Amino acid sequence: MAVYVDNMRAPLGRMVMCHMWADTREELFAMADRIGVARRWFQRPDYVGLSGMTASWEHFDIAQSKRAQAVAAGAIETDRYGPIEFEARRNGNQAKLDQIAQLRAKGFGDAAKPTPATQGRLL
Repeated sequence: MAVYVDNMRAPLGRMVMCHMWADTREELFAMADRIGVARRWFQRPDYVGLSGMTASWEHFDIAQSKRAQAVAAGAIETDRYGPIEFEARRNGNQAKLDQIAQLRAKGFGDAAKPTPATQGRLL
């Protein structure tokens, strides 16, 4: 069981955000509580039946300062494909996993490296 943070760097006002997700909802909420992320920022599919913001998968968008706290508390760092890989594994989508492996082999996924327009097709 684990909590993960990716290296996405999405600007939101003065903050720079990334994703935090976990193997279980309990682990995700425990980490959010530990690093001071309010549960009202929980993002999830509508069918989950919990309050929060609508999203395609269960996660939090967190600021880089919270990311650092999560890593210090044991979160596992991933690249930008971490969330997609996590869901592909959960859903048994081998084609998506193969696509991610090919992109990583070409050096994509690192937030510091430029990415081609075709990379967006993965999402």
